[in-house]
Amino acid sequence: MFVFIVRRLIGSIIVLWLLGTLVFFFCRFVPGGPFDQDRAYPPEIKANLMAKYKLDLPLHKQYLHVLKNLAKGDFGPSTKFVGRDVNDILKDTFPVSLQLGIFALLLAYIFAVPIGIISAYKQNTWIDSSSMFVAIVGISLPNFLLAALLIYFFAVKLRWFPAGLWEGPIYWILPSVCLGFRIIAYLARFLRSSVLEVIKEDYIRTARAKGLNEFNVVMKHVFKNSLIPVVTISGPLAAGIVTGSFIIEQMFAIPGMGKHFVTAVSNRDYPLVMGTTILYGILMILANLLVDIAYALIDPRIKVPGAG
Repeated sequence: MFVFIVRRLIGSIIVLWLLGTLVFFFCRFVPGGPFDQDRAYPPEIKANLMAKYKLDLPLHKQYLHVLKNLAKGDFGPSTKFVGRDVNDILKDTFPVSLQLGIFALLLAYIFAVPIGIISAYKQNTWIDSSSMFVAIVGISLPNFLLAALLIYFFAVKLRWFPAGLWEGPIYWILPSVCLGFRIIAYLARFLRSSVLEVIKEDYIRTARAKGLNEFNVVMKHVFKNSLIPVVTISGPLAAGIVTGSFIIEQMFAIPGMGKHFVTAVSNRDYPLVMGTTILYGILMILANLLVDIAYALIDPRIKVPGAG
């Protein structure tokens, strides 16, 4: 296992280098620049700005400068938010998005697991039909509409929760529910399908024939063996959620990094584009690594490459 993790980490460095290289050249080749505004800067001011951010250097020197900073974990100053480094922006906003993502994921697993299992065991009953109908609604309903409905009913009409901001536990509930609702729907459908396949296996019939009660059959055999497909999608799903949802953060006025992840491109903020993309890449790599490790923990029959 240790050898496998080391190999993956070495491979991850190469992946991040390739990702950073692609982002660098895409940013430079896209028309426009960080200082191309509707009202153009005077030539001397634009020249000073280009020199400050090393954008006046030849392309290969810019690339080497960026790589050198990336190796040190320094994304440089933002061209949009004057006077602020990208590292500081991510340091201030990422913990909020991380917190929101973790709450949404916990909420999703707490509800999706029982819904998926019960729906599978109650296949073709009203319980199954109702659960899958709600799941389809959850997948189909846009986040901005769900956010508006939650704010209208629970914040404006009932006044149970605040309509926005991120200042304490009570402020976390509506955004977490809104962000986690679609994940609940996805996971519940995946788990239901997986459970339906597992309960038809011979070892499940054998377990029942041995006299195990249904609860033990579910917990010891069905649930554990149904988790593989769910774990597979959980890695990239978690990485995507943790980086923050632009719509949710906008609707609830949450000071996360979701807006930076989106607006950095339109602002041609090269350092911020690089910072948010590399951070997302790191999260994806870690999530997939944890998924591979989880495979071996859930099912010992699955061998982790390089572990033995």
